[in-house]
Amino acid sequence: MARRRGWGGSPPTDDEDARRRIVATAVELIGQTGTAIGIADVADALGVIRQTVYRYFPSAEALMSAAAIASVDGFLQRLTAHVAGLEDPVDAMTEGVVYTLAEVPRTPHLGILLSSSYSNIDPDSLTSAQAQAFGMTMIRRFDVDWERHGYDDAALRELVEYVLRTMHSFFVSPGNPPRTEDELRAYLRRWMGAAIAAQREFSADEERRR
Repeated sequence: MARRRGWGGSPPTDDEDARRRIVATAVELIGQTGTAIGIADVADALGVIRQTVYRYFPSAEALMSAAAIASVDGFLQRLTAHVAGLEDPVDAMTEGVVYTLAEVPRTPHLGILLSSSYSNIDPDSLTSAQAQAFGMTMIRRFDVDWERHGYDDAALRELVEYVLRTMHSFFVSPGNPPRTEDELRAYLRRWMGAAIAAQREFSADEERRR
């Protein structure tokens, strides 16, 4: 096996160490530039050839997703604190969406994970397994008794997809002029909130039909 070159003169101890260092470098570069970066950028920063990075990540999209996931733990903690105590699903989801939309410009890694407008990721990545899993992690941290409001796992996953699509529309076109946070909150509560609240009645109707 050929000896690894570069790596700042300190080659990784194993494949897991190599992946960790590649992702850490991508996270650092994204933080510096505020946008998506390519395999070549990471390879140059590590002092390795592009094929070395491709060995661990088959595409720039895969690397960007890994970097985004690795860097949003702080966001999840802040979001959890922001929505703490909100037990109504409409209140919690409205505040969650408003907060997330406000955080994206300050957290480029989050935008890369959730929106193709921050990178060259295919638009279908919005509903990718990674984006869906991230969304489920978000709402599972809310102080909402989802089952009491008619949500089983399948309904929660559909809710995550719906909310991701809603947020994506604001990433792509925030409005001209963009709504203030209070205006956006009122808009989401009226329209998105109505859809969220409707699940309880829908679930009850489903039970009556069985």
